[in-house]
Amino acid sequence: MANVNINIRTDAEVKKAAQALFAQLGMDMTTAVNIFLRQAISKRTLPLEISPVNGNAPKLGGWEGKIEMPDDFDAPLADFKEYM
Repeated sequence: MANVNINIRTDAEVKKAAQALFAQLGMDMTTAVNIFLRQAISKRTLPLEISPVNGNAPKLGGWEGKIEMPDDFDAPLADFKEYM
């Protein structure tokens, strides 16, 4: 298999931090990028979780306190039990 070069642009601080992290993990930038690419191909999706930076992501329970249940919510169920 022939090797090819990929050129990407990133912030200098991001590159420096990534190189330091990968060095701690015993690999260089090329190895890390190849792992990422192979995982993306294998999983047929991005192999990481992506979430909004601003924290405006919908959360479970986001409707809490916004929906009111009527006091007689179970009344139809009681009627059904009587019917059975």
